[in-house]
Amino acid sequence: MVTVGLLVQVEAKKGKESEVANFLSGALPIVQSEPGTSAWFAIRIGPSTFGIFDVFPDEAGRKAHLMGQVAAALMAKAPELFAHPPVIEKVDVLAAKLPTGSAMGAQY
Repeated sequence: MVTVGLLVQVEAKKGKESEVANFLSGALPIVQSEPGTSAWFAIRIGPSTFGIFDVFPDEAGRKAHLMGQVAAALMAKAPELFAHPPVIEKVDVLAAKLPTGSAMGAQY
């Protein structure tokens, strides 16, 4: 069951949109190796606005992710790629539908 998540929003510097998209897409293999991350999405919200949405079974999983490689890389690349520091919001998951037959299972 997933109970908590993160909603992260970043704004690419002018001319850095492709680099931000590639950076976020490139984080997938790292996240796939995190046992406490139940689902992870890199998203494009607008021409220069991007985000990450991920969910975890508990606070320990969320904390591990925040202390992990993707978070460290995000903060390290922030001055180069982003117009503003990333906005990172902790969220509570009220309900979720995850793929069946996966390691995640369906959650409600």
